[in-house]
Amino acid sequence: MLIDTILKDKGNSVETISDTATLAEAANVLDQKRIGAIVAVDSKGALIGVLSERDIVRRFARNGEKTVSMTVSQAMTRGVITASPSEDVDTCLGRMTDRRIRHLPVVDSGTLLGIISIGDLVKYKIDAILSEAEAMEAYIRSG
Repeated sequence: MLIDTILKDKGNSVETISDTATLAEAANVLDQKRIGAIVAVDSKGALIGVLSERDIVRRFARNGEKTVSMTVSQAMTRGVITASPSEDVDTCLGRMTDRRIRHLPVVDSGTLLGIISIGDLVKYKIDAILSEAEAMEAYIRSG
């Protein structure tokens, strides 16, 4: 299955935040939206980073209470690893595992189309295995 199909199923809504927002503001958005990462954009709306809960925790460990007033650009992960809508699930799972990341923005020709999490991909894999098992069981019963 292609990433494009997963985006169609889950939706292509992407939470974004300005790179000039504070980490306190970012943490509030993550909490309110119940998400683990947010895409950081510049003043033109271009993807420039990803800020995860892990990024905030690491900054807090290093900087203590000063962290809340730091900006997203000071803590986000730059050099964003992305996925293409035409890639398959296994390729993206491999990339996420190799790079030890949990979120991949989906980009096509520089346009942000959505974001997928490792949870989205694992859910797809489990659903596919269950469907295959049910089909095999029905085949065996029809014997």
